[in-house]
Amino acid sequence: MSSYSLIIIGGGLSGLAAGIRFARFGENVLILEKHSRIGGLNSYYYRKGFLLETGLHAITNFAPPDVKSAPINRLFRQLKISRQQVGFHEQFSSRIYFQDRPTLHFSNDFNLLKDEISRHFPESIDRFISFVSEIDRINAFVPGPHVSARKKILAALNNKLLTDMLLCPLLFYGSSEENDMDFNQFIIMFRSIYQEGFFRPDGTMKDFLQLLKQKYINFGGKIRLKTGVNNIISSSENKSFIQGVRLHSGEEITADFVLTTIGYPETLKLLNNNTSFKKNKIDSLKGKLTFTESIHILPAETKNKITSDQTIIFYNISDHFRYEKPAEAVDINSGVICFPENFKDLPEKDIFQLRVTHQANYDIWKQASINRESDEYVNMKDSWNQKSVKTVSKIIGNYQENVVYEDSFTPVTIEKYTGRAQGAIYGSACKLKDGKIRNEYGAYENLYIAGTDQGYLGIIGSMLSGVSIVNQHILGKV
Repeated sequence: MSSYSLIIIGGGLSGLAAGIRFARFGENVLILEKHSRIGGLNSYYYRKGFLLETGLHAITNFAPPDVKSAPINRLFRQLKISRQQVGFHEQFSSRIYFQDRPTLHFSNDFNLLKDEISRHFPESIDRFISFVSEIDRINAFVPGPHVSARKKILAALNNKLLTDMLLCPLLFYGSSEENDMDFNQFIIMFRSIYQEGFFRPDGTMKDFLQLLKQKYINFGGKIRLKTGVNNIISSSENKSFIQGVRLHSGEEITADFVLTTIGYPETLKLLNNNTSFKKNKIDSLKGKLTFTESIHILPAETKNKITSDQTIIFYNISDHFRYEKPAEAVDINSGVICFPENFKDLPEKDIFQLRVTHQANYDIWKQASINRESDEYVNMKDSWNQKSVKTVSKIIGNYQENVVYEDSFTPVTIEKYTGRAQGAIYGSACKLKDGKIRNEYGAYENLYIAGTDQGYLGIIGSMLSGVSIVNQHILGKV
């Protein structure tokens, strides 16, 4: 039976970052990934010779190299990664488009958003500046009770439309709650998107993952792909102590510590030898919010016809902005329109990508996918893609006639390839901010959770989560 100081379940960004941090100190660490490729929610695949990315629209938390305290610079120091290895291409600008309402533009210069609010919401600009000063003084990483961000913002700004518009990008890029998010999570997202901003690395997500994997291996870390975990094994004498894991193959591996990055309800399923975790409790913790995404490949020369200096558009065309599980398979009334090649100084390519994301109903897609002999699922994808194209074309102009190739994925796809229950990419609404998993006996002594269900979202947030758990709970104890 093999044994490690640390076993990490899940080879996504938080798992890779945790593994690199731990392996840096010569410790014995193993990452177990059930799929054939690392990356988890942020990965890639090939279709018709095109490399298509999942997850990555942009990386948040941009900061210049001289801002030593910035999250991205602290993260890279922890992982021994140089900025030159990654490459930084800032966004041009992005916008929040609410039909028949003022449009708010923002960029990596926070002054642009302030100017836009001053111009379109002059009655709210003083309140906004005061509100920003207030949240700048808050340490949002200190665990505390849930506080509604929507209520706090509305109370501060006294403007429902401005509240909805400011929340729109943050909800789409990080909320597991319907129509709201925890106030501390709002502060983290506000800083990372509005006050810091978007950038894209050199190359593709495949290149970025390869950089992380090679860094991990160079430090001595081990990784096993196509290796699923069947159970997390707790001690028969001490139910709060984990002995190791049992793989799908039946093989058992022991460890001093286990770090899971696959999600809270998904982890509880692996703890089914512990009777405190009943199926109804696990089901109640599953996330409700999920998405469809379509990827359109266009000739490079069409780029300037549909966008010039826009990187991402967050839109809403209904009377009221809703961020919730839709009654239909897809809600095309709001979404995210991303141009992932439209960042500063990126090399020119022969093609240009357009990616469109919408809220979706997992149950409807799951039901359609059950009968493999039926065309219902495929027909639904085609039908909703056409509806999406029609809506998005009204915002950016017609592009369908120029499409070279297009593909799409649904909540069922996300669940299949990431293991995330119900395709909920932002995980459970129940976040374990201290990274500790508990049973009726108390917190597990050597089992921790990192990533989405710790409450750290986005690429940088997810990686910082893995690093923070290793630093706070594991290093120095093995």
